[in-house]
This record gives sequence, structure tokens and C-alpha cells, in this order.
Amino acid sequence: MAESSHSTSLDKESVSITANNKKREAHSDSVAKKWRSTDSREGSELYFEIEADAAEDKGSRRTMEDASVLLPHPSLDFPGKLRCAHFAIYDGHGGRLAAEYAQKHLHANVLSAGLPRELLDVKAAKKAILEGFRRTDESLLQESNKGGWQDGAAAVCVWVLGSKVFVANIGDAKAILARSSPTDGSSNSADESTPIKAIVLTREHKAIYPQERARIQKAGGSVSSNGRLQARLEVSRAFGDRQFKKVGVIATPDVHSFELTERDHFIILGCDGLWGVFGPSDAVDFVQKLLKEGLPVSAVSRRFVREAVRERQCKDNCSAVVIAFRKKQ
Repeated sequence: MAESSHSTSLDKESVSITANNKKREAHSDSVAKKWRSTDSREGSELYFEIEADAAEDKGSRRTMEDASVLLPHPSLDFPGKLRCAHFAIYDGHGGRLAAEYAQKHLHANVLSAGLPRELLDVKAAKKAILEGFRRTDESLLQESNKGGWQDGAAAVCVWVLGSKVFVANIGDAKAILARSSPTDGSSNSADESTPIKAIVLTREHKAIYPQERARIQKAGGSVSSNGRLQARLEVSRAFGDRQFKKVGVIATPDVHSFELTERDHFIILGCDGLWGVFGPSDAVDFVQKLLKEGLPVSAVSRRFVREAVRERQCKDNCSAVVIAFRKKQ
């Protein structure tokens, strides 16, 4: 059923947080953003509040090649009653141009491809996401050909339509869901005795994996002994990577959906640098501990990335988005 009402409001702290981070950028190259969105549905007592934040650090790399998206209700050109929140991380390689292009254009392309804005249609939503990825990569390749770009970007994206979550990914960026056990009942948060499970919502696309390797070889490409396509590229699906498109690199995402319930606490989106030093369960435990201490998601995401880079010695670019779901009956 379509929503009868929705509201979004920027958290006042986000302005000062972003400003302070800009002052520190010369030292840590980190940024953070935050917003809240609420959702109520006619005929239902279920109430959602979503609090989300993005944080990043370039690690020991010379430049930051990742880009993130936090959009609470980005549908002014495509009005409708159904809440449409969008979050994403684009993990660039070989440069930042492809990541920035996808950051600017993917969601608009998904909306124009028919993402439902009135009544939820799961099949139509998935079709729109697939088409949005295709359009974005097609136009990106045209731009990269004109400008001589050769970089690419993995992606992990989330759309929240009403109370349905859609997840799409290409490459090795991941999404992890923190879900409590069924014994949690109608509780809004896990207590000390409630186990929280880390559910991996995405499938990595790397040239070394049998299914991807077979597709690459069929397209005329090769996978070397080091597991890289043409001995160079580790991922087998990505935006851009113009020089590898004829040998098996595609931008077709895996897309799936699930219904939010009171058991779902938060989702973590992260680039491969983050997951290189955090396992899924480890990451969920770390974030859950900070949330239970009462910290806002803005602080949680910054500490999460800081832990990855400073304490766990992540050398790569490191980006994370934490999306917390708060429900009341």
C-alpha cells in the first residue's frame, strides 16, 4: 500500500559535522553526512525512522577514488506518495571519474526507467534498477570515450521503497544487514542476550570466480594465474572500464529485495577496503556496540572508518554508509 504521509528533515548537527570535517580534511580526508527520514503507512501501526551517515578516509592512498550517496527522498522530478530513499557507495579504481559519474546519474536513471512512486511493484522496481544501471554505464562509456577515461567503479546501492528494501551491486563492494533472531519478537532493539546476525546481501563479482571466469572466457577475455582479467583487473563487473568491456566486464547488477521488519536493525555498505579489515560479523558487532551506547549514526560511521584505517591498518580507500532502521509500534 502506498504511504499516506512521509516527512524528512536534515539533522542540524550534520551542517556543523560536515563543516568541521572539511577543516580536518587536510589531515584525515574524511567527510560525514547525516539525515533522518520517517515513514508511516495508512492502515498500519508500523512506523519507521531511518538515520543514515556516510564516512570515508583515503587511507594511505594518494587520492580518494570512492564516492557515496545519501538521498532521503530524491524524487522531486518524479513525484509520488511512496517513500523513495537511496544510498550508495561507488568504489573507483584507476581514477575517480567513473565513480563520480555514477554518483551523479544512476539514481536519476533508475527513476526515469520507472522506479515505482505510487504503488509498490517489486518486478517493476527490479526492472527499473537493471535498466538504470544499463543506461548509466552506456552513457558513462560515451563520456569516457570522449574524454579518454579508462577508470571504472564497483557499486553497492540500496533503495528503500515504502518498507521494501532493494539491493543492487556490481564488483566487490558489499552490503551487510544486521538482523536479530526471531526470538526478538516485537522489540525495537536487541538487548545483551539477543543474538544479532550479519547477513551478506550482495555477491562479489571477481574474475577468479568460476561463474564470472566462464563468462569472461566466452567473451574472449582471459583470467591470469593471479585471478585478474587480462592480468590487470580483479573485478569482473563495474561501471566504466572501457578497455575491458569487450573482454567480459559488464555492469549488470545482482538485484534482490526484502521486507523490513522489526528484526532488521541496520545495513552497512562498504567498499572492498573496509571489508579487507572487517569481516561481516565483526563489522555488525562493532557498529551494534556503538549504537547501543547511544551514539548517533554520524559518530558511529566515523568511528567505524577510523577503526578500519587507524587501528586495523586499512591501506586502501575506505568508505562506509550506515543505515539504521528504528521502528515503533
